[in-house]
Amino acid sequence: MSTSEVPVSSKSEVPNASSTSSSKVAESGATSKQAPKEDETAELLAKLEAANKLLEADEKSLVSLSVAPSPTPSHSRKGSGSSVVSSTSSNSHYSNQQSTEEPENNTATGNVWEIWGKLVNDWENARKKTSLIKELVRRGIPHHFRGLAWQLLLGVHDSPHKELYVVYLKQTSPSEKLIRRDIARTFPDHDFFKEKDGLGQESLFNVMKAYSLHDREVGYCQGSGFIVGLLLMQMPEEEAFAVLVKLMQEYRLRELFKPSMAELGLCMYKLECLIQELLPDLYLHFQSQGFHTSMYASSWFLTLYATSFSLSLSCRIMDLFISEGMDVVFRLGIAILQTSQEELLSMDMEGMLQHFQKTLFSQYEGDPDRLFNTAFAVKYSSKKMKKIEKEYTALKSKENEDQIELRRLRTENRLLRQRIEALEKESASLADRLIQYQVTRAQEAEETYALKNNLSTTKQKLLDTSRKLEEANTLIGDIKDRMNLVATSSITSASSLDEDEAQTVIQHLQEELIALRLKDADIDILVKELRTKIKELEETNIQLQKAPSNDVQHLQEELIAVKLREAEANLSLKEMKHKVYDLEGQWEDYIIKSNQEPSSPKDKNSNKREVKQLQEELMSVKIREAGCLSELKETKQKVMEFETQNHICTNQIRRMDEENKTLKSQLELHEVQEKDLQNQIKDLSRKLDNLEAQRKEESMMMRIKDAEQAQSVAELNRKIAELEIQKEELLTADRLDAKDGSQDLANKIYDLQDEVLQLRLSHNSSGQKPYRNGSLSESDDDTDEELENPETLNQTLSDIIEGKSSSRVLSSSPDKKIATSPREDQFSNKNLEVEAGEEQCIDSLSPICSPSKVQSSNNDCDTNLSQANTGAVVKSLLTNGNGAQTLAADNSNGLPANVHNGEMGNVNQK
Repeated sequence: MSTSEVPVSSKSEVPNASSTSSSKVAESGATSKQAPKEDETAELLAKLEAANKLLEADEKSLVSLSVAPSPTPSHSRKGSGSSVVSSTSSNSHYSNQQSTEEPENNTATGNVWEIWGKLVNDWENARKKTSLIKELVRRGIPHHFRGLAWQLLLGVHDSPHKELYVVYLKQTSPSEKLIRRDIARTFPDHDFFKEKDGLGQESLFNVMKAYSLHDREVGYCQGSGFIVGLLLMQMPEEEAFAVLVKLMQEYRLRELFKPSMAELGLCMYKLECLIQELLPDLYLHFQSQGFHTSMYASSWFLTLYATSFSLSLSCRIMDLFISEGMDVVFRLGIAILQTSQEELLSMDMEGMLQHFQKTLFSQYEGDPDRLFNTAFAVKYSSKKMKKIEKEYTALKSKENEDQIELRRLRTENRLLRQRIEALEKESASLADRLIQYQVTRAQEAEETYALKNNLSTTKQKLLDTSRKLEEANTLIGDIKDRMNLVATSSITSASSLDEDEAQTVIQHLQEELIALRLKDADIDILVKELRTKIKELEETNIQLQKAPSNDVQHLQEELIAVKLREAEANLSLKEMKHKVYDLEGQWEDYIIKSNQEPSSPKDKNSNKREVKQLQEELMSVKIREAGCLSELKETKQKVMEFETQNHICTNQIRRMDEENKTLKSQLELHEVQEKDLQNQIKDLSRKLDNLEAQRKEESMMMRIKDAEQAQSVAELNRKIAELEIQKEELLTADRLDAKDGSQDLANKIYDLQDEVLQLRLSHNSSGQKPYRNGSLSESDDDTDEELENPETLNQTLSDIIEGKSSSRVLSSSPDKKIATSPREDQFSNKNLEVEAGEEQCIDSLSPICSPSKVQSSNNDCDTNLSQANTGAVVKSLLTNGNGAQTLAADNSNGLPANVHNGEMGNVNQK
């Protein structure tokens, strides 16, 4: 604080002579009660009042205070209290602003300081005297004791928040930028805060930053900087932080600075209720001008009048606020409005704003006690304020409910509006669709009528074509009959016609036949096309018939209504024209009558003329009006016609666009289908190629397998032939080795005879073709006859014995071609070798064994061999190819011939 401000502050810190009456009343009350405590209070008040009077009367002391402060204080401190005061004053930013008084003022100043010194030194006992402390605070706390008195009144002289302050300074706050921005706006004209980044601004920044970290819910609010500035003018940073925390928590300043500022609204409501109760005229004036309480009183509560009054008055207000709480703010507000009521009633809203901002608070600088006395005299009831607070909370809760309901209603209203807009759009779209649907129905009706006409024409064409088809069928039948006749005639006359003529006739008939077939095919194609077209027309007709008939009826009704409206319009137009003609005729008649009337005096003539002129003008206006109406109706009718034509044209254009779109979509669909079909064709051709290749591979594999099987069959046949040859060789060798005894020789002879017969039969059978049944049966019959004839059989045996068998066998079929297989050739070669060996054997045995000797010596054998058994043996040999081999094998083992014959017969029978 500058030295120029010290006189005002020192003057304002002590009460003036106007407060002597209250002190005297208190003194008289104390003497009447005769209580020791009251006597002390009265004495202290009397001394304080006398000191204040002396200070106010002494102008030199004020001048000395304003000019140069003394380096040492003129009062003394006792004990620990003096040390505390000295430390506080030295740490305070006002420690260099100490006053020097004249010798006559030393007594008064010493009394005031002595009173506060006693209170400070014995605060534990002094704080129990609440009424005394309240009265002393109302009269003003001396400047040098203010910082310490605030801490003692708040109970923060030993607060733990001072230690937390150092911790908070080391941290960073999210509100540092906002605090830096608003520091220059806090007491910008004061020397302590004027310098940028100076000691004052840094102290203010540190305290605000520490509190924003201490109470993160409140953080930083702009108005709190002025309160912190007042505290820093009286005490160091740590103590200012502790006092700020106490004020925020205990005095409900925290509720004011919350982001919602609900407490500020409550304070505004309370102040407004007090104005309504205590200053009703001013309240009505504010209401009429629309001058709300928040427009001038918000800063009172947020800064505790620090932005409205000077620093000295702000410090006095802070004294009272710490002593009495928020009630002081309401009292001072009512006092300010009460003292300025007459001026405010004569102003409008702009004048009141300027008055509150500039001239209102300057009038209290010269006489601040007038403001405080008025504030202390205000009727203020805490119970009533609590009641008002309850009303406000109820009102606020109701407002919140109303706001919630209002928001709900707004959302519902918005939704309803959106729904209305959507319904309007939907109705408009439905109306457009209805119009389009009606127009399309009319077009479909036209198309249906056209399709019916086309259907009737196509049916007629179908009848014509069917008739032509029948005629063509009859013509084809006639042509076929004629062709048949021509064919029969050509067959009959084929003998008589030449070959060239027959070819020409056949070629001509073939050409006629081809032409008829081509014509028949064309007729079939035409019939198929007509049938498909008829099916399509029938389908379209069915679809059109499926359309609801109500729409067609509705369209017909609308069309009738439109025609009726048009007829009514034409009729009204005709009536209007007729009325115009009538009016024109009446007007002409009126003019003729007016011209035929006799002349009259001048006065009457002038009036009549004026009336006539007016009537003529009126009639002419009516006629023009009627003409204009008729023209208007004509134009409206034309406009309506043009609009209908425009609507029809737009619908046609839209339909054509839709048809184009449908055709394009169909074209795209067909292109896609074509691509799919091409892809399918490619896939099928690829599959066909694959199947053809597989078929060729399979055929090659089958051929290879057939060749392999044929080769294996040939190999097996070759092996079988080799085995048979080996078998025959073994049998022959066995037969040649068996030559023991006469019985063996006889058996051998019989065996040889049987073999000869067998060989002969085999030669006979091999010389014939195997697949001719007739020749085979004849040879079998001949053989049977020869075998049945005994003479022939004996002759044959004798011939064989004599060596004539080979020539006979060869001469038995001289004219026949012998077709044998290689296997049969091998067998015949082997038989020939066997015969040759047998002949050699027979030749060697012929002198010994003649037929007579053989028969005589073969008594043990069965000489009664019948011809039937012999024929049976031969037949069995013929039927069984292996009979000769079996017989030879059995004979080789030395068995008798009859045994062999019997066994072979039984085997063949089985």
